[in-house]
Amino acid sequence: MPMNKGRAYGFSAELERKSRATYAERLDKELECRAWIEAITGEELEPVESGWDNFSAALKNGVILCKLINVISPRSVKKIHDSKMEFKMMENIGNFLTACESIGVQKADLFQTVDLFEGRNMNSVLTGLEALGRKAQQIGFRGPTFGAKPSSENKREFSEETLKAGQNVIGLQMGTNQGANRSGISYGSRRQVYDPQLKK
Repeated sequence: MPMNKGRAYGFSAELERKSRATYAERLDKELECRAWIEAITGEELEPVESGWDNFSAALKNGVILCKLINVISPRSVKKIHDSKMEFKMMENIGNFLTACESIGVQKADLFQTVDLFEGRNMNSVLTGLEALGRKAQQIGFRGPTFGAKPSSENKREFSEETLKAGQNVIGLQMGTNQGANRSGISYGSRRQVYDPQLKK
């Protein structure tokens, strides 16, 4: 666990326990992500062991992430800080996230700097990297791929004649009114109103 992160208690501890359990079921996705990053950057992630804390430690300084985005989209991050100072590491992560957004990765798909730097939510980090992998394919990056292949638009063109003909067709879900009448409809017996005056 990162040194600068205090121990979680109560509800926070329960959330972290559940997140880590979910992450443990996704280790194959982490291994796939590690292989993708290493193939693109040509650098091995340290530590090499997989797992929440190890993956966080491998990416924490943001250097490898900046190198990754610079291969996918050249010169996205102008200055990569190779410093042990915490704010410089966090700046690297922030620059990486900004670069991801600039090539079209949705902000909602990305993680927060503290999710990675403090090892708070590695599920979110993995999801963000997968979103980058999809976007890389979309913008024409020809290198190794990670994540599902993005769907492409299947635009259809119809002639004016075909569109007009379609307006005359009643869809089956509309039903039919052939043979419809009110026979057999019963509204029940008439309502009886009690009038105490009639009894006398």
